Amino acid sequence: MTKVTAITNQKGGVGKTTTALNLSYALSLKGKIILLIDFDPQASLSVALGIDGEKIPNIQSLMLSEIEDKELEEGYIVNINENLDLIAGTLDLAGTEASLVNVMSREMILKDVIGKVKNKYNYDYIIIDCSPSLGMLTINALTASDSVIIPVTPEYLPAKGLILLIKSILKIKKRLNSNISIDGLLITMMNERLNLSKNMINSLENTTDTIREKIGLDIKIFKSKIPISVRTGEAILQQKSVIEYEPENKVSKSYQSFADEWINK
Repeated sequence: MTKVTAITNQKGGVGKTTTALNLSYALSLKGKIILLIDFDPQASLSVALGIDGEKIPNIQSLMLSEIEDKELEEGYIVNINENLDLIAGTLDLAGTEASLVNVMSREMILKDVIGKVKNKYNYDYIIIDCSPSLGMLTINALTASDSVIIPVTPEYLPAKGLILLIKSILKIKKRLNSNISIDGLLITMMNERLNLSKNMINSLENTTDTIREKIGLDIKIFKSKIPISVRTGEAILQQKSVIEYEPENKVSKSYQSFADEWINK
C-alpha cells in the first residue's frame, strides 16, 4: 500500500525541499520505490534535480487535465534513479491555485490525480514538497496525504505559528481527510556548537507542550536532527541530493538516519 506524505510548513526557508529530496533519495537506496511530487510554485525541487518542468507534462498540467475531466497525458514521470521518480513542478502552478477557487471539489484535485498515478504505478511512498503557505495548494496536498512531516529550524519559533499549522491540519482531518496524521517535527539546519540551537530546541519542546495543553495533541520531535552544512548548497548546484554528492557528509548520514527512524516509527 502506497503511503502519501506531505512535507510542509507555512514558513519558508526551513528545508522542506532539501528534506523531500534527501528523504526520498535515502529511501530509494533502501530499495523503496519512491515518487516525488514538486508541488511548490517555485519549482525548487525540479530545479535542484536539473529538470525543466516547463518542457514536459508536470503537476500543473496534470491538475488541469483533472479539472477538465480529461485523461492524464503521458510522459509525466521523470526517472531520477533506479527507485526514484519525479513529477516536476512549474512556476505556472501559482496560476492554478488561483483558478481552483471556482472549481467544484477544488480541495480534492491533487488527491484524484494521485489516485490515478497509484493505480498505474506501484510506489511504496509518494512524497509531496509543498509550498510555504496555507493556501489552496497546501490544502490539496494535505487532503491527498496520509501523513505530514513538518521541518522546523532551531531558531526563534513562535508557538502561535506552529499551532496555526497544526490547527489547519486538524481542520482538514475533520472536514476533508480523516486519515491524515502528523508524523512529527524534523529539526533542520542545526548548528550543534551553538548554545542558541540547543536553547531553541528546548523552546520547541515547550511549544509541543503548549500544543498538548491547548489542542490535546502529542506532537513527536524526531530524534534525528539535520545539521547545517555548506555541502547541502553545493549538492543543489550539482543537481544532486547531498547523499549522492557526498555520502559520508554529516547531513547525508543524518538524512539516512531519519529515513530509518521514519519508516520504523
